[in-house]
Amino acid sequence: MAATHRPRHVGILVDTDDSWGRNIVEAVCRFGRSRGWTVLIAPRDAQGRLRLPKIWNGDGIIASLRSTSSVRHVEGLKRPVVDVGNMFPKYDWLARVATDDAARGRMAFEHLRDRGLTHFACYAPPIGRYSDVRPQAFADAVAAGGYECALYEAARDDAAGWLTNYSNVRRWLATLPRPLGIFAADPYPARQLVEICSVESIRIPDEVAVLSGDDDDLLCNVASPQISAVELASHRIGATAAQKLARMMKSGATPKQPTLIPPLRVRARHSTDILAMLDDEIADVLRFIRDRAPGGITVADLLDAFPVSRRRLEQRFRQELNRSPAEEIRRVRMAHVGRLLLDSDKPVAAIATEAGFATAATLSQAFRQYFGTTPGEYRRRNRARESPPPERC
Repeated sequence: MAATHRPRHVGILVDTDDSWGRNIVEAVCRFGRSRGWTVLIAPRDAQGRLRLPKIWNGDGIIASLRSTSSVRHVEGLKRPVVDVGNMFPKYDWLARVATDDAARGRMAFEHLRDRGLTHFACYAPPIGRYSDVRPQAFADAVAAGGYECALYEAARDDAAGWLTNYSNVRRWLATLPRPLGIFAADPYPARQLVEICSVESIRIPDEVAVLSGDDDDLLCNVASPQISAVELASHRIGATAAQKLARMMKSGATPKQPTLIPPLRVRARHSTDILAMLDDEIADVLRFIRDRAPGGITVADLLDAFPVSRRRLEQRFRQELNRSPAEEIRRVRMAHVGRLLLDSDKPVAAIATEAGFATAATLSQAFRQYFGTTPGEYRRRNRARESPPPERC
């Protein structure tokens, strides 16, 4: 008789109180169904902590480790573990799949800098949801761009309750120049920052533009104004973690190198809807590009629309954005194509027509040159409602 194998039992210690966690759990469960896994989702102990019960006798764990006690808990279970966070990067007895913080920092800085901002700050109070790597990555990106970044330093009473440290944040904001672009580590501090600015009559985005390091359907959309956010590839993180755990449960080997997943894009909302250019002429040109580039325009169209020489236009763009008008047109156009691929079911041929490309092949060639992959592969890897195809273990 053929040997039979019992299904794998997997514990998922990931909070489902935000979009990031729910997306990861959804992707893990989708992969698990394809393999016949049974899963235990976000179990808690009597103190409300994410903990696997003592009677659990599973085969592997996917966890978002945010405290030393949670690390001790999963280590003591002596099972293969994949961590989907980056708060404890030095442990080598577990595997890791996480967002590429350096890529997130660069994406956040470029989004704010593209709005013409030259003053930057980072608000990341210690609330136990992210590591120090996240704000430092943004500060490093700002420094690489030739600017300074003011980092919020938590006061002693912040630890008593981060939701009540309004006076500390008010004093910090009062010391900073404006217009100012602030990177908030995730939706919780981003929302708090927006609320404090509202109480202090600080206009968003005119005086302070706020960008969250992660997106959340509820917190970012119900805020007033709505909060721009870096959209993470959380479904891809979950699917990749599940694939890695499947290999570990089969081989018993723990990969030493982390798998870092780049973020998808910045989901722009009202909190960064600003062009803080000192030069109104260039701000007007940028608005024109953002309105018209998705359908296909050239630098010649800019020269027809604005009374400026090509040489001056090139000089001003290099000075303000460190790129040429042609590069800005290409960037906006490719970002539009990327949004259509992720947010719609339109075939590539229809997207090519909408974006002003002659054929789908022409779009695919331009897309590959810009993103390093084909439109179809980009959609398959990154769409929220799709996961990468399961790997055979």
